Parts: sequence; structure tokens; C-alpha cells
Amino acid sequence: MTASSDCISSSQSSLTRLAPLEAVLFDIDGTLSDSDPLHYHAFREMLLEIGFNGGAPITEEFFIETVAGKHNDDIALALFPDDLPRGLKFVEDKEAMFRKLAAEQLKPLNGLDKVRKWIENRGLKRAAVTNAPRENAELMISVLGLSDFFEAVIIGGECEHAKPHPDPYLKGLEALKASKDHTFVFEDSFSGIKAGVAAGMPVIGLATRNPENLLMEAKPAFLIKDYDDAKLWAALEELDKASSTLSV
Repeated sequence: MTASSDCISSSQSSLTRLAPLEAVLFDIDGTLSDSDPLHYHAFREMLLEIGFNGGAPITEEFFIETVAGKHNDDIALALFPDDLPRGLKFVEDKEAMFRKLAAEQLKPLNGLDKVRKWIENRGLKRAAVTNAPRENAELMISVLGLSDFFEAVIIGGECEHAKPHPDPYLKGLEALKASKDHTFVFEDSFSGIKAGVAAGMPVIGLATRNPENLLMEAKPAFLIKDYDDAKLWAALEELDKASSTLSV
């Protein structure tokens, strides 16, 4: 289980207060697809090539702590604190390797099509909000067949501040002309959950790869394993009921 059962009723009510729901915002990496293994592979192989960490391969723990969910400028600084230009060139080259892997191997997270149909059937607004470079974001959305699904794609690096600041999510709301009081977020990283919460919205955390205890520190409404998780559909059913009551 991704969260204790005694959290379920409170998690549902945290969505029912959004009725009538207007919009849903999605992160991309780790949220639409379990893409972190591809990023990890690219970082590990390229850092090995240059003898980083004394030639020892980076661990998944190092990847989660230093890379996952973070903006490339921050990653470059963390990896090459004494040579930022080198760091920025490295992450740029790494993204090119990731795009090659993603074009061949990217798969949607379990249940994504089901939640997509739920959103489309209710005519809800939707946007993708990511710290990934635009080239990555648009490739992933295209490979996953979601180019016509999202009405806006917000890039953290094109905002004043990237996640964990709320700016990208606030820009997403602005692009959709949606209210934070009638919108929720899907996110998989600590920095992303923190950003959505700071923007004033409940965030459903996806425990795709990141440790659940770390994600819970960012205060998501609740955690799910993927879009097939029964907790998600129980919460959405309660939200539907609340919306129906308001429309009567």
C-alpha cells in the first residue's frame, strides 16, 4: 500500500473541496511515464565516461538526491560546482542521449489512458508543467500520444523560478484561466509536490521511483502507485459526487 488506509477519507475530502473541478495539471517525467530509469542510465553512463566519482558509477540514491525532479541548472551546479559551463554542457549532452532513449523506449504509466479519458469525458482543462527542457517535454508528450491532450506545456526554465518554486504551476493556471481552488496536480518528485502545494493546490503524489517517506515530507494530499490505484478512483468518485450535488 502506498499510504495507510486511515488517510483515505481525508484524502478524498481534500479533492471534494475542489468541486466543481476545472482543471488537472500534470508533471511529465515520472508522472506520465516511468522515465527516471532512462535519465539514470544516461547520467550513469556519461559520468562514467568522464571518470566522475573516481570512476565509480553513481548510485540510484545519488540520482534521487542530486538529480530527480530538479532543474538542469541546479543539477549542473551540483555535479560540477567549480566549473558551471562544463556542467551546463554536460547536462545538455545528457539530454540528447535521453531523447534518443526516450524515442525508442518511453511507455505510459499504468492507467494513464484511463485517467486521460476521465478528464476528457468531463471537459476539464489540462496542462503539463515540467522542469524538463522544452525539447524533452514535447518529445515525451508526442511519444506518449498526448500532443492533442494538453492545452499548454509550461517549462520551469522559461519561468522566473523553476520547481520547487510555485511559479510554473501558477503559470499553468494562468495559461488555462483556471482557479487553484478548482484544480489538482499529479506529481512524482519532492520538488514538484512542493511546488504544487506552494501554488495552493492539492497534489496527488505518484510513488513511481522516489521514496514514499521523502514524498510525504512535501505534503501531498495522498500517494498512489500509478493511475490504476484504487485510492485515486475512490477519490475521483467522491469528487464526481460532490460536483453532481452542486449542479442539482
